[in-house]
Amino acid sequence: MKLNKQTLPQTGKQAALPAYDSAALLPGIVHLGLGAFHRAHQAVYTDTVLAQGDLRWGIVGVSLRSAETRDALAPQDHLYTLAIRGTEGEQLRVIGSLVDSLVAPESPAAVLAAMRHPHCHVVSLTVTEKGYCHDPASNTLRFDHPDIVHDLAHADAPRSAVGFIVRALDQRRDAGLPPFTVLSCDNLPSNGNTSRALVLAFAERVDADLSKWISLHGAFPNSMVDRIVPKTTEEDRVAIAARLGVDDAWPVVTEPFSQWVIEDRFAGPRPAWETAGATLVEQAEPYEHAKLRMLNGSHSSLAYLGSLAGFITVDQAIRDDDLRGFLERMMTQEIAPTLQRPGLDEYRDELVARFRNPALKHRLQQIAMDGSQKLPQRLLGTIRARLDAGLPCARLCFAVAGWMRYLRGQDEAGLAYPVSDPLAESLQAAARIADVDACVDALLAMEAVFGNDLAKRVEFVAAVKTCLRDIEEQGVLKALQEIGV
Repeated sequence: MKLNKQTLPQTGKQAALPAYDSAALLPGIVHLGLGAFHRAHQAVYTDTVLAQGDLRWGIVGVSLRSAETRDALAPQDHLYTLAIRGTEGEQLRVIGSLVDSLVAPESPAAVLAAMRHPHCHVVSLTVTEKGYCHDPASNTLRFDHPDIVHDLAHADAPRSAVGFIVRALDQRRDAGLPPFTVLSCDNLPSNGNTSRALVLAFAERVDADLSKWISLHGAFPNSMVDRIVPKTTEEDRVAIAARLGVDDAWPVVTEPFSQWVIEDRFAGPRPAWETAGATLVEQAEPYEHAKLRMLNGSHSSLAYLGSLAGFITVDQAIRDDDLRGFLERMMTQEIAPTLQRPGLDEYRDELVARFRNPALKHRLQQIAMDGSQKLPQRLLGTIRARLDAGLPCARLCFAVAGWMRYLRGQDEAGLAYPVSDPLAESLQAAARIADVDACVDALLAMEAVFGNDLAKRVEFVAAVKTCLRDIEEQGVLKALQEIGV
């Protein structure tokens, strides 16, 4: 039997169930990027708000590429299981906040209709860094990106998140409706400000008056999201089905910890997410910088270095004394001094404890994806801050060198792995240059990743070359000891 509204009562002994009438939900939120993270994070906060009686906030989920999630969830009446796994065991909760799921390539008109519906007040996004069609180094829209080129020529059949947002806002303006709030939940610096700049740049190409209308009436609050969500495996599906007594084609697995910080700047009504545990603030930047640099920066560093050393999951890698010591000192000595958030020592210890959670089995390869899009936010911003202050950043440079070595697609034991990155072809060609100095120079010349400044920072270039040479000659774990683990 499949999980659906009819079989839902059978799961009640093993899982917490939605405490509201799903048939009464209004489609108040359209979410672009219907992946596991959204279903383990924002949809859960919204599920709690719905259970408190405010039924205006049903979610219409949109997959911008694949029909896989829709095909799994639609036969289940869009119900799915959240499995929260920690050291004390597993808790199951069935989430009912998703009222519909759409696949943009199949019907862009249906997506636009949902976004211009009068009940829609929030359009949120988890489309990953590469989904913004921008240059990560400069945070500017890439007008040469194939999806942006297409969307400017085919307004009623967009492909990109930016294209959908601008076209839907245009239609709302024509219909006399106010704009919705655009709420980015992706790991971008000042993600709301970045989203606003990209949307306005696109809108300016379409209609200058539309851009002015969005600028005057729209809202793009910055936010910070934090929850570790590994990819669901077949083993997860089987184990969850055994507990539920029904099959769930697309459950999500996560950790007990969850955080959501949102600037309270909306264009209209919003869910009372603060009653579900979110933190509403005037400025999200201190939280965002701490998360991007401490958690995401360390996560990416661990992914590249741990993969090279032959580890498979985060908890395996963090249990290595050399890698754990490296990360703790990088966070304490190089990252934390660039941040303003209080309690950074406690935050560091909390992160290490979360990384050690063996129940998640979070694969390093999942974190390692799309490094060219992630490094500017996760590592390079901290490096620039250190360099500008005249401070050393040996461990951060080592992490960058680890990424460069990772791009070769083979760990230190000779085992091959795929490198998943929008720039994979050019990155791998540069990474496989035999001469270390020439390899580093070729990679640093890629302005889409490193901007036009870091290749000119002599101390940075020299440090990365030294680190990469040490990794090549000694291996990752031995080379770590050269920088005082």
